[in-house]
Amino acid sequence: MPADVSSPRPSPKRRLPWPLLLAWAMSGLAAAAAPPATDDAGRRAYAAVDPFIGTGGEGHTFPGAVVPFGMVQLSPDTQIKPRKEAYGWAAGYRYDDTSVVGFSHTHFSGTGHSDLGDVLLMPIAGEVRLERGEDGKPGSGYRSRFRHDDEVAQPGYYAVTLDDYQVRAELTATERVGVHRYSFPKGKPAHVLIDLRTSMYDYPGKVLWSRLRLRPDGTVTGFRETRGWAPGRQLYFAMRFSRPLSGHQFHDTEQDVIYKGFPPPAEKTPALRAQIEGRQLVGAFDFADAAGQSLVVKVAISPVSEDSAIANLDAEVPGWDFDGVRAQARASWTQALSAVDLDAPEPMRKSFYTALYHTLMGPSLFMDSDGRYRGPDNAVHQAKGYRHHSTFSLWDTYRALHPLLTLVQPEQRNSDFVNSLLASRRESPYGVLPVWAFHGQETWCMIGYHAVPVIADAYMKGIRGYDADEALQAMVASASYGPYDGIAQYMELGYVPIDEEGEAASKTLEYAYDDWTIARMAEAMGRKDIAATFNKRAGNWKHAFDAKTGFMRARKRDGAFREPFDPTVSGYGSDYTEGNAWQYSWYVPQDVAGLTAALGGDAKLVDKLDQVFDAKVDPKIFEHMEDITGLIGWYAHGNEPSHHVAYLYAYAGQPWRTQERLKQIMATQYAPRPDGLAGNDDLGQMSAWYVFTALGFYPVAPASNEYVIGRPFVPRATLTLPNGKRFSVIADGLDDAHTYIGRATLNGQPLDRAYLRHDEILAGGELRFTMQAQPDKAWATDPKQRPYSMSSQP
Repeated sequence: MPADVSSPRPSPKRRLPWPLLLAWAMSGLAAAAAPPATDDAGRRAYAAVDPFIGTGGEGHTFPGAVVPFGMVQLSPDTQIKPRKEAYGWAAGYRYDDTSVVGFSHTHFSGTGHSDLGDVLLMPIAGEVRLERGEDGKPGSGYRSRFRHDDEVAQPGYYAVTLDDYQVRAELTATERVGVHRYSFPKGKPAHVLIDLRTSMYDYPGKVLWSRLRLRPDGTVTGFRETRGWAPGRQLYFAMRFSRPLSGHQFHDTEQDVIYKGFPPPAEKTPALRAQIEGRQLVGAFDFADAAGQSLVVKVAISPVSEDSAIANLDAEVPGWDFDGVRAQARASWTQALSAVDLDAPEPMRKSFYTALYHTLMGPSLFMDSDGRYRGPDNAVHQAKGYRHHSTFSLWDTYRALHPLLTLVQPEQRNSDFVNSLLASRRESPYGVLPVWAFHGQETWCMIGYHAVPVIADAYMKGIRGYDADEALQAMVASASYGPYDGIAQYMELGYVPIDEEGEAASKTLEYAYDDWTIARMAEAMGRKDIAATFNKRAGNWKHAFDAKTGFMRARKRDGAFREPFDPTVSGYGSDYTEGNAWQYSWYVPQDVAGLTAALGGDAKLVDKLDQVFDAKVDPKIFEHMEDITGLIGWYAHGNEPSHHVAYLYAYAGQPWRTQERLKQIMATQYAPRPDGLAGNDDLGQMSAWYVFTALGFYPVAPASNEYVIGRPFVPRATLTLPNGKRFSVIADGLDDAHTYIGRATLNGQPLDRAYLRHDEILAGGELRFTMQAQPDKAWATDPKQRPYSMSSQP
């Protein structure tokens, strides 16, 4: 885990420069005057969220304004780095930075890749500079210093004082519109700068083309097309100001270099042109009457056109009521967060509800108010009967994020996700489901075809509202052809050969799990032919297992394991994806009983798990692997392949060992501080793990309809389920000295097994644990009381 994860967070004092105090206080009074939420649980949850958690260390989250699953994520950007240095600023903001570049409207939450950062605005009091300038050199550009003392972040709201301008900037959002309020000081000219050159990282030629247009009614529109992580991505915007413009300048800084030393043609004079196109565009807007006053700026985005962005603006924010929009955002978050009513000490409440908050951002909405969106074929399509979403970080989120959303979000939202995946497959030039898609475009990032378990898990849980036959067909197609690495060889040999494809061991294992979820759904639909085919393929993990070493390994086409072999080695393009043999040899979530037998029985499994957690590992061994963080021995909680490992003790009849390891993980990998996430949040997966684990159970094998019981970390929690029923988890006697399960009951009846079924949760009721100081080595140990494994099924 990062070295700074234990550093204390400064206590924010929330001081304001006195010239802006009155204006800010009035805005706060207006927000406070909004009608109170009717749901006390939601209000308490909202107050507990700290959006700064994860903005330090390697969490890569952002603190800005967004509504649940919103298309706009309006947040401050503190650095724009060259591509090779951009990893730490994947969300645009790092808590330890001291200057703000501006506020852009699109961000990823917690990813390991930097992109987006579209339509950056910066309020300026005084002289306008067109370049960002250098951090630590005030006045070298338009960036401004700021202090955490003057910074506020709440769900749907962000505010900061730009010290170099003495401007108070406030942000809020609707689904498709970002709303800014800037309070300018007296005595200095007021401006707003727009920069279409910037993204989360600088890359020569990243902006393929862009446009700025000032329309006769004062509306500013534009677009840009980029060739970043998703090539050919197009985004359009429309912007309006609450005060009339007194002047403007449009610059193409690429052309300004050409004209340097020579007068440009009259039609290219910055103060005259109403439209400009090029690859390096920046504009400045002047407001003669804004000095000492507030200016509201609203910006809508669209994947379709500038006119659609205007329509989004008119549909969602027709007026200038910043506080009204903020109140709406607060109400949306209050409702979403009220899905869990938690009784726990304040540090736990802050961590829990911030984790829940982070799980409710993506997949994000990606369609205009009229239902149109841009697909992976770069054409415009119409969503009919559902709301289209994108930003699917599937290699991460199928594990816990999507299973959590089936419990805390309406069925329609989960159905929308499935419909979005199916629509993307129909529009894909390859005819397969998305791998890692955002803004409608495919990045082909990571491995596996993990849209498959997302759909299968939803279907197995009874979520409908989509064409199930089409879904199964799409799943089979995605497992049968297309650009997935080594899929042809996998179908031929039963494994991916390392002499023909990198990361072959990981791909074999992940394909096998995905195949099992196809079999599960096919069997539930009565398609025994498909189920038989994919049940057989689900056993392909055995081709990766080396009985001699006890590790999963990569084979060559001739069947021999690749030599030499070192289980500690990791590297991009090696036998494993973002891991080594110690981390990936546990990836058989569909058949842990089969893995246990292959290792030689329960005792062997437990012994090898202990070797993982108890190993003395020098963190420097992973210095070349920025994604492998949060180390406990070889266990790497900062990366997804390890997330289910602590729960495997329960499969070997030792659930108390799972309880011990979970305590160790929770104590060292999470904290209610900016650096409180040990690794990338990855669109909510790290946070979903926390939510499930705090409640006391976890979906080791999505599509099994089972959750493995770990141990509760909160005294009481009640879920309000999508069907309106309530399910409570109560931990009697829980404290730091009583951390083991001594007894469990479900609706008053003894629960002697190490798993919980999804239908038992949906039925509502009460799961009650009695906690004790010493492990109970008899509870849930019988083989019949252990979680699902395909090889142990009749």
